[in-house]
Amino acid sequence: MSRITMEPIKLLLVEDDEADILLAQRAFQRANIWNEVVVVRNGQEALDYLRNENEFADKKENPLPGLVLLDLNLPGIDGRDVLEIMYR
Repeated sequence: MSRITMEPIKLLLVEDDEADILLAQRAFQRANIWNEVVVVRNGQEALDYLRNENEFADKKENPLPGLVLLDLNLPGIDGRDVLEIMYR
């Protein structure tokens, strides 16, 4: 019989507000979710992470996340633009 092994997924939190970042992290802890949470603070960083570009170029260190929590109201490229760009 074969065994299925699963590695924990990474979570990508795209949020510019420090209080909201802390609130999300605290909620994960209280829910006993111990997956690694990668925090980026704007739409461009989110796109860079998802495309493995610039500081996130190493695909082994920065695999695609299993879950993205995306603030829609971000400075510069906002969350709606990130969604539009990713799904063109």
